[in-house]
Amino acid sequence: MRTNPKLSENKPTWRDYYEMTKPKVVALLLVTAVIGMYLATNPAVDPWVPLDVLILATIGIGFAASGAAVVNHVVDARIDAIMARTDSRPIPTGKIPPAKAIAFAIILSVLSMVILGVFINWLTAVLTLCGLVGYALIYTMYLKRATPQNIVIGGVSGAIPPLLGWTAVTNSVDPFGLLLVLIIYTWTPPHFWALAIHRRDDYAKANIPMLPVTHGIDFTKTATLLYTVLLVLTTILPYLTGMSGIIYLGGALFLGLGFLYHAWELKFNPKPNSAMKTFGFSIAYLLALFVVLLVDHYIFISPLILH
Repeated sequence: MRTNPKLSENKPTWRDYYEMTKPKVVALLLVTAVIGMYLATNPAVDPWVPLDVLILATIGIGFAASGAAVVNHVVDARIDAIMARTDSRPIPTGKIPPAKAIAFAIILSVLSMVILGVFINWLTAVLTLCGLVGYALIYTMYLKRATPQNIVIGGVSGAIPPLLGWTAVTNSVDPFGLLLVLIIYTWTPPHFWALAIHRRDDYAKANIPMLPVTHGIDFTKTATLLYTVLLVLTTILPYLTGMSGIIYLGGALFLGLGFLYHAWELKFNPKPNSAMKTFGFSIAYLLALFVVLLVDHYIFISPLILH
């Protein structure tokens, strides 16, 4: 790895370790996991998630996601040093040696498995481990550098948190829980490709075969728009399957039109900041969609959710 001009001789602080866990990304994942827990309840019988399950499952899932993020920092240290967006991260700057980062990732991952396996259930622990391995090893170490479809193939690992929340409560894999995974899985490509368009030159410089690098920005804009259409159609499924009611349907369509507007503008009427506006909206979109799902869940009780 080449010497980074931002190389620092300062000793690492807790903030450096915290930064490696990608707290903003993990927070978004945990919101979907917690909402997955509440969606797994039947409001007609018991509307609340047990407090111990809520706290311990959130901590366990959060530790696993954080451990995977730290592995990502270690594996991507070389390309992070090249890209302007990431060259000040703790490993490229020399604040944290890779060996210490790996030890930190192992500690987080082991704690996650112990908490989930012992205090929640082993199904959730195993599924969490699969998500951790899928992101930290399969996506980060192989897919990211192997194919422009990396985020499509590897997106399932980042889409699994709501299912983990669901299994933490029910100790079973339910079709509705899998539907939540499908929504996030379909959301991931247009969300990420908007950022990749904005960072296209950085990825090209680091020799990472992201879609804008291999197929061009215009093609990626088309793919983003088409995947957004697919996402809107996918978000209708909770209503069609009886998982949710009319409040969710209205909210999903309204939010979907907003996402489509941004994707359409990015493709046909782009402005200098259109890619980042689309990226930013996609995050707000996902949060709002899951909140609407939750609100609808406590108003329209689905008779199909049985415990």
